[in-house]
Amino acid sequence: MKLLAVHPSCLMYSKIYLRLEPLGLELVAAAAREAGHSVRLIDLQCESHRNFFRLIRHWRPDVIAFSGNYLANVPEIIDLARATRALLPTAFISVGGHSVSFIPEEILRHTAGAVDCVLIGEGETAITSLLDALAKDRANLREVPGCVTLDHRGTPPTFVKSLDDLLPARDIVRHRRKYFIGQLDPAASIEFSRGCPWDCVFCSAWTFYGRNYRVKTPERAVEELAQVREPGIFIVDDVAFIQAEHGMQLGEAIARRGIRKRYYLETRGDVLLRNKKVFELWKRLGLNTMFLGLEAIDEEGLKRYRKRITLSKNFEALKYARSLDVNVAVNIIADPSWDRERFKVVRDWCLEVPEVVNISINTPYPGTETWHTESRRLTTRDYRLFDIQHAVLPTKLPLPEFYKELVECQRVLARKNLGWAALGQCAGIVIRKLLCGQTNFIRMLWKFNSVYRPELQLADHRRWVKYEISLPPPSVATAQHRRLYIHENRGRNGRQIDHRTEEFVNATRMGTAS
Repeated sequence: MKLLAVHPSCLMYSKIYLRLEPLGLELVAAAAREAGHSVRLIDLQCESHRNFFRLIRHWRPDVIAFSGNYLANVPEIIDLARATRALLPTAFISVGGHSVSFIPEEILRHTAGAVDCVLIGEGETAITSLLDALAKDRANLREVPGCVTLDHRGTPPTFVKSLDDLLPARDIVRHRRKYFIGQLDPAASIEFSRGCPWDCVFCSAWTFYGRNYRVKTPERAVEELAQVREPGIFIVDDVAFIQAEHGMQLGEAIARRGIRKRYYLETRGDVLLRNKKVFELWKRLGLNTMFLGLEAIDEEGLKRYRKRITLSKNFEALKYARSLDVNVAVNIIADPSWDRERFKVVRDWCLEVPEVVNISINTPYPGTETWHTESRRLTTRDYRLFDIQHAVLPTKLPLPEFYKELVECQRVLARKNLGWAALGQCAGIVIRKLLCGQTNFIRMLWKFNSVYRPELQLADHRRWVKYEISLPPPSVATAQHRRLYIHENRGRNGRQIDHRTEEFVNATRMGTAS
């Protein structure tokens, strides 16, 4: 069968700081190809919707699989699925991924037949089972693990038996030089482990994996790493090097092979302090940036988020991270209950510390504990706003003031690490990137003010209110609600109704598009 895997467009923060290769879809594609199917992949972070429609018109895939790892991409996926159904009525359309695994019935009801099934759980096992079932009897998907349709839920999803089983199909991804994270430009992504043993209230990793934690063997990891051409590597593990022995074995195997890369990883303060020798080894191997999820700068916040670490330990970890002489970034969660004084305290702290401080908004996601405790208080169910950069819970401050204070905090990051200040500090890096034809990093340095503006965030609330996920089903919806929406992936204006794209879809349907 012919399978087209589709990654949706960039989100707000990924317009500036990063654009990561679709590693999950590459693994799904590899599994399908290993099973004997013909596979293509299109990444709408780097390509337009027009390219997507041209591809489906000319290649005419039998199965189209959308990746729904991020909740904010769900409306775009729904739009594309509806348009695809109109263009290819016989194609089988599925959606899978982390976020959609918690809301499969919602998606199926909202698309009203445009999506045939939602695959919940890990995609590698789900896609091969689905393709095998479709080859036999399209009408009977009851035996496909993790397959949800409007009529039934299949057997529970199954985990990949071993992370060693597949290498991602990196060769089918175009525009590989467009993937980057911070200074690592270009950068590939790699996975050394899956799962997280902690149970933070704002995170769904532990509910998705069921406290299941698996690692890739050092031999297989090094084999994969040796095949990666990009000089930068983003380690996608939720928490890097939880197991000290595994982290040491990985590092020693890489050293023996003489592989030289620059790495970006995410970990916790307590893991860093417990496994210092591991991180010292990785510093020698090329560790460039370490991201620590502090989440709060007071004990009350840490307890609220159930981080299971003390404030003193977090600050001790920060001090040790500085001693490694690597770039250190941290995350702080802004709660909608913050007032001006709280924002000022956080802003002053951001100015005092040398680290790159990222501010995200406390957002209840399906699959998290906060979804169960806070979802009744949601002010919107438009999932485009669920990107940790918009407030979807009631704010103590008037919403315009909340966004103004938030952006002022985020602007500290821009003043310290972007623009001319960053260019002066990173002139050598910028020159080397430009000589290699890499412009992602330098473009990032001046994008902040065009993306992070309170009036734009407020406009998003007004613009998108028509597309609540809880709208009535199409059978009773108004003609306005049923209208085709396409959100282009370039710039905020493109997130409105794109009449040119709609015209292109209609022309394609009539066979008159070029």
